[in-house]
Amino acid sequence: MTIAENMMSRRLPFTGRGKGLGRALAVALLVSTSLGLQAKTEDSTAYEPVAPTIDQARANILIARQLQFTHFRDLGISDELSGDVFSSYLEYLDGQRIYLTQEDLRRFERVKSQLGSALKTGQLQPGFDIYNLVQQRIIERLQFALKTLDQGLDKLDFSAEETVLLDRSEADWEPDTAALDKLWTKRIKNAVLAQRLNGTEDDKIEENLRQRYEGQLKRAYQARSEDAFQAYMNAFTSMWDPHTSYFSPRTSENFNINMSLSLEGIGAVLQSDNEYTKVVRLVPGGPASKQGQLQPADRIVAVGQEGEKTVNVIGWRLDEVVDLIRGPRDSVVTLDVIPANASDETVTKTIAIKRDEVKLEEQSASKDVIELERGSEDYKVGVITIPTFYADFQAMQAGDPNYKSTTRDVRKLIGELQDDGVDGLVVDLRNNGGGALHEANDLVGLFIDKGPTVQIRNANNDVQVLNDEDPSVAYDGPLVVLVNRMSASASEIFAGAIQDYGRGLVVGSQTFGKGTVQAVRPLNHGQLKITQSKFYRVSGGSTQHKGVIPDIEIPSRIDKTRIGEDALDHALPWDQIEAVPHTRYFDFSGIIGELRKRHETRFGTSPEFKLLQREIEFLEKQRQLETVSLNFKERKAQHEQIERTRLTIANARRELRGEEPFESLEALEDWQDAQAADLDTTDEELDFVIREGGHIMADMLELDQQMVSILQLRHFAVQAPAQ
Repeated sequence: MTIAENMMSRRLPFTGRGKGLGRALAVALLVSTSLGLQAKTEDSTAYEPVAPTIDQARANILIARQLQFTHFRDLGISDELSGDVFSSYLEYLDGQRIYLTQEDLRRFERVKSQLGSALKTGQLQPGFDIYNLVQQRIIERLQFALKTLDQGLDKLDFSAEETVLLDRSEADWEPDTAALDKLWTKRIKNAVLAQRLNGTEDDKIEENLRQRYEGQLKRAYQARSEDAFQAYMNAFTSMWDPHTSYFSPRTSENFNINMSLSLEGIGAVLQSDNEYTKVVRLVPGGPASKQGQLQPADRIVAVGQEGEKTVNVIGWRLDEVVDLIRGPRDSVVTLDVIPANASDETVTKTIAIKRDEVKLEEQSASKDVIELERGSEDYKVGVITIPTFYADFQAMQAGDPNYKSTTRDVRKLIGELQDDGVDGLVVDLRNNGGGALHEANDLVGLFIDKGPTVQIRNANNDVQVLNDEDPSVAYDGPLVVLVNRMSASASEIFAGAIQDYGRGLVVGSQTFGKGTVQAVRPLNHGQLKITQSKFYRVSGGSTQHKGVIPDIEIPSRIDKTRIGEDALDHALPWDQIEAVPHTRYFDFSGIIGELRKRHETRFGTSPEFKLLQREIEFLEKQRQLETVSLNFKERKAQHEQIERTRLTIANARRELRGEEPFESLEALEDWQDAQAADLDTTDEELDFVIREGGHIMADMLELDQQMVSILQLRHFAVQAPAQ
């Protein structure tokens, strides 16, 4: 969330950027000497080691000072931190532990505890030595892979009882090069086997793999000083928290373009994930979001332009992948991705997306009405879906009285729904990743008369309280807010405030837990995005790490171990500060037990929920797979079982909708492609969750008629208890 305009940046507690800093840099450059970490390759001149620059050393010193003196987390640079930086750096460079050996790690023992003091003074050579050795090892591994392909795929044995570990991030480092050769042979066999099971011929498999390895090899030879510096600085900044990061000058340019939303592309936020490019989130209303196939945590392995062959991008720099994906409006880009729920990183799918601008009107809130038949009484429920918290700042500054914003649009939609005679309201914030802070504040104000909405604490422990000063209430009736794991930041502020005020019930799954505020600060070389504040609810608890816990929970397909603040290393912890006085409209404690009981009874007989549970169990089983077989017969049987389960679940959903089942998985995939290509279609798959929100709203009315309107209640101020 960008709220830098609301926060006061603290001055750095040092002066003299001229001679003093110059002396520090001079000393740093004088004492920075190579640690002798030279790798032996067949052609020692093939890889040109990269070296730090004076500008990078200067930026390093500035980063170190900003982290120590202006970051929200009070963390010094110590010997203990040195070891953590070292581990984080290796995780970035070789997260799957497939390039380095234990022999290599022993060569780093001398510098492992010295990185902190070196980083304080701009001594970058130790980090660059590590980077250069890893690049040389990457080249050796890729050369080995290409030699294996040269020998022919027919030389690979798929009859042995072998397995390969899917995730090696926690595995032991292999002892030596011979052990790495065995590991890489298994990795190549796994890649071949996955493509054979998908019906690919050996000639095409060899072509695909050769293109992949040659592309990665080319990138390794083209390593730049800036690549090493950015990787090293991000290993360093991540010690404070995962949202603090260094942007090189080139990455800064891309970041600024994305922030202005002027980029013509697919509308996806990407980040590096070891050798892959990972989708972090989709921009609401953007081409990828509307197309529907690309999902958060998918990893992009190849990019293709219209009418051209796809280019393998494993091992590419993030800015280069962004350049490939970016393109002229109405052109088509093709992505080969490893789906987030794939059981094996060799399983990919192809997605074609038409590039376009992200238009503000396509991010706008929308409304719908659902009717519920409940015995003797029927209910009409209004549904407002809010994809993001937006505001047209340019139109606002220009004085346009009709400028668009979340709050303005929702106020209008509420009026239209009230004209329709709705009995209650469901606000859908699922997959809403946040946006403008003041819009979250103003939106809360539509549902309360006035009062505080969120607290913001900076590193000096100064607390700023944002308030809704408008005593008018746009909607005073029963309210349900739907959230899921992708509801973050401003969404969590809104949902938390509604919960704290007792204004409505929050339904769904635990939210993301993004409760920190970042500011982007210019450096002499690039930019530093640094965490400077935390959000706290009016009840005192932070939205950081824990997020918002729903009053009534509905399971989700999203893997909480991979997506969410508590899944990130070094995330700032949950804590609490003093509550601020606020009104408590309803006390749900007397009816929440009955509400949950009725909900569970409905879901116990709901065919849609049973199907969702079945799909969650299937996905969870896939996630728990630690190894896959390299025996063709065993792997084929496993593959066919997975495909049968996918088809069975899809056909069960078709049956619920009264549609003909698919005869084969190919027919299902063809249908999915056709659906994704038709932007006029809507996904009704999870409509039952919205309907359940409506039923919970109706239960509230049946159990307590006071909830018809908050305006009929006598308000009282409360100091929320500690959580």
